[in-house]
Amino acid sequence: MVYVTAPSRAEAESLAHLAVEGRLAACANILPGMRSLYWWQGRLEQADEVVLILKTTEALVPALTEALTRAHSYDCPCVVALPIAAGNPDFLRWIEDETAPR
Repeated sequence: MVYVTAPSRAEAESLAHLAVEGRLAACANILPGMRSLYWWQGRLEQADEVVLILKTTEALVPALTEALTRAHSYDCPCVVALPIAAGNPDFLRWIEDETAPR
């Protein structure tokens, strides 16, 4: 799974389309309404953001990270991969199937 933050719902949706339509992810979840508190360039900042969670394979994480980073409006976007340790085998197979080359 890849966790991403975006400054708006519109940008999160654009990034989700990029990932899913490009078969770099099988699915995208967009979770609006997050408040972030973080250090940026020596200052404590706060911002309303949107969370984007993408389901993909480990092999596609580098390509997905590159595509998202290139398309993102932030100078240093949060794009981090979290391993899927286990789960519904049918769902995990679906992720593999939907991200396979066509």
